[in-house]
Amino acid sequence: MAHLELQKALAAQGYVADDDLAMAVHLALALGRPLLIEGAAGVGKTDLARVLAHVQETELIRLQCYEGLDASQAIYEWNYQRQLLSIRAAAEDGETGRSVEARIFSEEFLLERPLLKAIRQAKSPVLLIDEIDRADEEFEAYLLEILSEFQITVPELGTITATSRPIVILTANGTRDLSDALRRRCLYAHVDYPDRTTELAILKARCADIETKLAGQIIGFVQSLRKEDLEKTPGIAEMLDFAAALSGLGIADLTQDPVALQACLTTLLKTQSDRANITTEVAQRLAGKAA
Repeated sequence: MAHLELQKALAAQGYVADDDLAMAVHLALALGRPLLIEGAAGVGKTDLARVLAHVQETELIRLQCYEGLDASQAIYEWNYQRQLLSIRAAAEDGETGRSVEARIFSEEFLLERPLLKAIRQAKSPVLLIDEIDRADEEFEAYLLEILSEFQITVPELGTITATSRPIVILTANGTRDLSDALRRRCLYAHVDYPDRTTELAILKARCADIETKLAGQIIGFVQSLRKEDLEKTPGIAEMLDFAAALSGLGIADLTQDPVALQACLTTLLKTQSDRANITTEVAQRLAGKAA
């Protein structure tokens, strides 16, 4: 699938990707390389993986990273409760020794976590490693080894090699610097907040029934709001929630009902400080500019 065809396929699922991002995804698919996507929260990095799984007609497997994430939570662990029950049952039957050990450390008692699950699918899944910069550097190094070989060693079972190579998408929000080794292993794309034309196309793709005038006002308002001094800048998902809230209240013009507009800001502003800073007067100023 050429990058323009991929771009159209993503758009058909409601994801509007610019040429650079579409080409990066195309090359990642063609070369079988992981794709690292950086950008601010809310610009659509995670959603790309979800939509790509739809386009590829495959499963999406997600690993949410966080501080303290370790191998047992990301790769595999043993079902200790079932193992204990099996040991007790074997003891009651007079069975001990290696036969019991071999049974409790078999596939029957293995719990797959996202990384192991991803390499054991019959068809290549999309493996989303979300917010990799929130994980510790130690885990990042271990992940790098897996992405290089696409195999995992379970001491009790041996080395498990990938049945199929997953399509790997890593996202990062800039929480910390990633290692040069990880960056070298991946292709790279940066996703920023969309320009007016692109964001309008996203809104039209997701909310096809929205009036053209209101759609233009929504995009103008949200893009102006992002320039204000905010703790949490609203992303694309918040913009879509804002549009849905306005439509649900039957608002056809942002300037027609200041009280309703202020109420709908709950979809865009996610901290008390931001709610306090964007007063009714500020919201009306932004709405006037958007109109």
